[in-house]
Amino acid sequence: MTLADLRTGKSGIIVKIQVSGALKRRLMDMGVVAGTEVIVGKVAPLGDPIEVRIKSYALSLRLGEARQIEVEEIKNHE
Repeated sequence: MTLADLRTGKSGIIVKIQVSGALKRRLMDMGVVAGTEVIVGKVAPLGDPIEVRIKSYALSLRLGEARQIEVEEIKNHE
């Protein structure tokens, strides 16, 4: 599943970033690295961009960027 597939309020662990070059470096500089938890905060009305919380801050990503970040959803145990 990709980050774009997570619904608002859901969280996941980043598994893989499927981009290279300057975009990958930029994402990594912002804390988007494998093993990091990410939570989907808000999604724009048309679905682009999406706001995610990663570490202690909010980050807006274009839908195309979010589709290139593989995540494993964290299932809530109730």
